[in-house]
Amino acid sequence: MSAPVLQPEMLCQVGFVVHDVVATAQKYSEAFGFPMPEIIQTPGFDKARTTVNGEPSEATARLAFFQTGQLVVELIEPDGTPSVWRDFLDRNGEGVHHIAFRVADTKATEARLAQDGIATLQQGLFVDGSGMYTYLDTAPQLGVMIELLETFGKKN
Repeated sequence: MSAPVLQPEMLCQVGFVVHDVVATAQKYSEAFGFPMPEIIQTPGFDKARTTVNGEPSEATARLAFFQTGQLVVELIEPDGTPSVWRDFLDRNGEGVHHIAFRVADTKATEARLAQDGIATLQQGLFVDGSGMYTYLDTAPQLGVMIELLETFGKKN
């Protein structure tokens, strides 16, 4: 039996799509005693190089991150532009959108998962350009989307 493509020890994040990232972050801060995080606005295509279903997209979102040890809790408030975030929110309302894994080589991981019929839905650069994110269409098989996180210049 071959090793799994996504290693359990590389699980690093759970992402939630929300209507209002500030209000939700405030609730999380109060409920769990987390400090209120900075709210980050993602850039448009010119900087993030976002693609949705392989096509360039201006989709943006406001993000908040809570570090909880091994796992980061990410809150995502999408804009109105078509994206995996907007699609999820419109279809399901607020809730768990994805689980994320750190990977050393996004393209190789994508190619391996494509052999199993798993398509890439959305991809883009981190806000600061230090890496990239990739959302994969794993909800039919796993009940949740998988996100790949690659930091450029690091092994994982």
